[in-house]
Amino acid sequence: MENNKRFYVFDSQGNELLVTPQNIDLLKGGFDLGLEKLVTMVVSPEKITYANHTEIMQKLEWLDYEPSSDKGHFRFYPKGALIYNLLTEWCRSIASDCFNAFPVKTPFLYRLDNDAVKKQIGIFADSVYFASGKLSEKLVVRFNDDLGIFEIMKNSQITHKHLPLRTYEHTPSFRYNKSGNLSGIRRGRYFSFTDIHSFCKDQGQGLEEYQEIHRKLIKIAKEVDIKTTSHFKVTEKYYSAFKDTIKSLISPQEGILIEINPSQRQYWAMKHIMCTEHPQKLFHVQLDFENSKRFKIFYKDQDDNEKNCVIIHTSLGSIEKWMIIILEDALKKEIPILPLWISPIQVRIIPVSEEKHLNFCLEIAEKLKKQKIRVDIDDRKESLGKRIRYSEREWVPYVIVCGDKELGSSCFPIRVRGEEQKEMSLYVLAELIKEKTKGMPFRSSQGLLLSKKPVFRGRD
Repeated sequence: MENNKRFYVFDSQGNELLVTPQNIDLLKGGFDLGLEKLVTMVVSPEKITYANHTEIMQKLEWLDYEPSSDKGHFRFYPKGALIYNLLTEWCRSIASDCFNAFPVKTPFLYRLDNDAVKKQIGIFADSVYFASGKLSEKLVVRFNDDLGIFEIMKNSQITHKHLPLRTYEHTPSFRYNKSGNLSGIRRGRYFSFTDIHSFCKDQGQGLEEYQEIHRKLIKIAKEVDIKTTSHFKVTEKYYSAFKDTIKSLISPQEGILIEINPSQRQYWAMKHIMCTEHPQKLFHVQLDFENSKRFKIFYKDQDDNEKNCVIIHTSLGSIEKWMIIILEDALKKEIPILPLWISPIQVRIIPVSEEKHLNFCLEIAEKLKKQKIRVDIDDRKESLGKRIRYSEREWVPYVIVCGDKELGSSCFPIRVRGEEQKEMSLYVLAELIKEKTKGMPFRSSQGLLLSKKPVFRGRD
């Protein structure tokens, strides 16, 4: 195997099962399907095939390639921008409310003659965007947020009483991935993500924080109905010291793959990637013993001595990756449907006749809008059947068709995507939507009448 790496799968009792390309079939049927796929992706030369996410998102009018920019950069249409912003707000709320981390904001451009920047670039040398400043000043565009947060922490007054201390930033980053490695939105040259950094006083506190972070991430994934499996990477030097910590993270809800590396090629001593069952890489957690000393980040102990921190890097996953994950989860279903809180339009109202029924539809829509529900009206001069089919093509979860029978009524036949038609009042519908979206961020949508909405991307 490459660089003499070894791979193990931990069973539910924490027993090690050595995995090689030759015995990978032994896993089939005995472990979680998501873990089987993860092991196949990592250990086996067999390739995992993914859906063409970008093409599907184009058809849904979420995003498109941007020809006036560099390769690997995208434009987002209103539906895609809405989803992007909702996911961004959700990730920020996780960092703030769930992790209780302090927010920071750091620059996009950094000077190449800065020692800290030079040290960081060593890791990312093959994927850096360079920029030219005035008077031939050489600048680099941010490739992660460690640059900024390390500079903040280097100049902060920290004592043992403050630790563990968490900070976070939601930020764009730029990686100049080679053209042959670009793969639509799944691997571009621009992405944004929420990154959390935990600063701990020693290895013991660092491992406790690592365990706590893992438990929080498992809980977050469950809340949005995502099943995860974990791929741990640990250096040979630390494996025996970290084995009990890794075993403590085994649960019936997820599987664990261990990759043991003979040497430490980067700053982390241990990291793990939490993957979806597709599998898509999602959360990343790294245990870092080096960068505190390397970038002069210290705290004062109880005797007022300067000590190095242990740093844990936690990425909540890029927003682009989250868009892929919610799309893949939708496509798994017999009739694709998005989580209700992320659906660009939650309720569509279709008047049978514009002249006779539109005013009543406008009254219904206004009532739903007041309940913070994204609603629109398909008032276009198309046949009723075509407008219903169009709502299905857009994956609209609830559709109300208003004709003579519905005029003045308080109860409506509602087409529920993926289910049978149901009779319910507007109040019941509004309460149902509020219950299903409880605790998730909300943004309103612009434009009520479809006849007034432009087509931002030509439809097939």
